[in-house]
Amino acid sequence: MRSLLVYESMFGNTRAVAEAVADGLRRHGAVEIVEVGDAPDTVEGVDLLVIGAPTHAFGMSRPATRDDAAQRARAANAPLVSRRDGVREWVARVRLSSPVRLAVFDTKVARPRLPGSAAKAVAKRLRGAPVELAAEARHFLVVDTLGPLVDGETERAREWGAKLPARVPTR
Repeated sequence: MRSLLVYESMFGNTRAVAEAVADGLRRHGAVEIVEVGDAPDTVEGVDLLVIGAPTHAFGMSRPATRDDAAQRARAANAPLVSRRDGVREWVARVRLSSPVRLAVFDTKVARPRLPGSAAKAVAKRLRGAPVELAAEARHFLVVDTLGPLVDGETERAREWGAKLPARVPTR
């Protein structure tokens, strides 16, 4: 099985989840993991497309929320991971050359529990594309906006990644 995992991450938390999901997926085949700014505009030759993003303002990030994240990173003297377009822009332009199974995840602040989900917004945006959901959207929690991930989330992400191939028929 061949998988492509595309992620957006501001402070590194979503990237850490993406890397753990990829570790789980590698038990079943080849995985290419790509930060969204480097993601191809055409997806071809993959059995599973996994997309991960941080939840910003109840959904996918927008230029204004990414600017806010960049300001928070500067104030905290923290590195910023995704510096260009986010998943919202990539999903709007990506072309899928053939039908593909899709799995989506996001990161969200654990407390307060707020509504909204970047993962669900991604899945909704891809309705009508040649995709079939391989699993329900998965949410991984961070302690606060800058992180870190809640204890156990990395392992939970690895386990979720390892289970995804069971839901994806190989070509």
